[in-house]
Amino acid sequence: MGDPQGFLKHRTRELPKRRPVSVRIKDWREVYEEFPESTLQDQASRCMDCGIAFCHGGCPLGNLIPEWNHLVYKDDWRKAIERLHATNNFPEFTGRLCPAPCEAACVLGISQDPVTIKQVEVQIVDHAFAQGWVQPMRPHAHTGQKVAVVGSGPAGLAAAQQLTRAGHAVTVFERDDRIGGLLRYGIPEFKMEKRHIDRRLEQMKAEGTTFRAGVDVGVDVTVEQLRADFDAVVLAGGATVARDLPIEGREFAGIHQAMEYLPWANRVQQGDLEQSPIDAKGKRVVIIGGGDTGADCLGTAHRQGAETVHQFEIMARPPEERATSTPWPTYPLMFRVSSAHEEGGERVFAVNTDKFRGADGHVTALAAYEVEFADGKFVPVPDTEFELDADLVFLAMGFTGAQREGLLAELGVEFDQRGNVARAANYETTVPGVFVAGDMGRGQSLIVWAIAEGRAAAAHVDEFLVGQTALPAPVEPTAVALRI
Repeated sequence: MGDPQGFLKHRTRELPKRRPVSVRIKDWREVYEEFPESTLQDQASRCMDCGIAFCHGGCPLGNLIPEWNHLVYKDDWRKAIERLHATNNFPEFTGRLCPAPCEAACVLGISQDPVTIKQVEVQIVDHAFAQGWVQPMRPHAHTGQKVAVVGSGPAGLAAAQQLTRAGHAVTVFERDDRIGGLLRYGIPEFKMEKRHIDRRLEQMKAEGTTFRAGVDVGVDVTVEQLRADFDAVVLAGGATVARDLPIEGREFAGIHQAMEYLPWANRVQQGDLEQSPIDAKGKRVVIIGGGDTGADCLGTAHRQGAETVHQFEIMARPPEERATSTPWPTYPLMFRVSSAHEEGGERVFAVNTDKFRGADGHVTALAAYEVEFADGKFVPVPDTEFELDADLVFLAMGFTGAQREGLLAELGVEFDQRGNVARAANYETTVPGVFVAGDMGRGQSLIVWAIAEGRAAAAHVDEFLVGQTALPAPVEPTAVALRI
């Protein structure tokens, strides 16, 4: 514990201020202002170094949170990044994108606001990059074994980095034109600038990982080639099949999946084109889905200059404080306001969209009604029907599993009851030598779970190839402690 009285001296939880709304919606830069390191050290001192650190259980990566809180307070940033990297390959990603179940499990959070764990994490790694401490970790020896990683999101990148460091020749395949998966094209620039991906990829390339973008495995590289050229395969393609809304009028133009919309906005920021082909400027936008992906659409529509934005959620509005159904240390059900929600738009809870209306083949409005949850299902509330004009509708209702046609079908892997690629406790699929990590095997989940599974799968692949492993102990795919 850096300061035994830290949580008494600094009872208030402090976070970086967000840039003024009127300023930040005019650009695509990250929304937060700089946070003084001295203030961060005060916040780190609030960590009580609990005898049972529930933050460890809240974090799927098992991050050594009290240790690096202590080191930051003591101004030992070099050791802090060493402890952080010991469990997390990419804290610059999780520190920006993870909803921080570790903070929900913080013991201090029982009676006070929890420690600002996520902010400490991201500033440790940003400080380390600024100081030039994040260097390639090349393997001491090469095994002669070759591994293909299919998919370059956080699970695939984590698996690739671990296996490269274990001495295997790793090739990462990505069907998009750039490496990064959802990090690259699904996360808006205002949540994470893509320079953070690029600088980490430079480290991985220097370590020896090979990247092949624009390659659709199963099409450009056949399954026969893949199995012949590599000694093991890690599937990390994500849960890419978006949940649809098959109601009357779905065929109208102007209705898009969120992942049809968000990548174009990111491509504009990458300099590929001047304007997105799906642009919200001057339009009445409705987003169906109240989660993070819906909020990403919301912030994107604001920056494109939408006239109005409504975000629909079928669930009732959560309570202001932690719901009794999600007691500490579980991740709390409660009302949350993201930076995108601060910027405008109207959030509409407990509503269901019944049909789309249109003219000349284009959506013009949607019909909806209020619902309540009873007897395990949503039921209409009588006399609550309404219509809302809309020029653009984005479906952000989550994902139903991995894309089966193509690679997975040709490999012959089996699927579980939830539509995910079936796997054993060692992350191996029903096809020997083929492993799966992240959302493709777990189902739609958090970035922190993706990295944890990538690391875990890598350890099992290493053991499969050479009979033993020195890579960190894995998280089993059946683990459910504090999962969200």
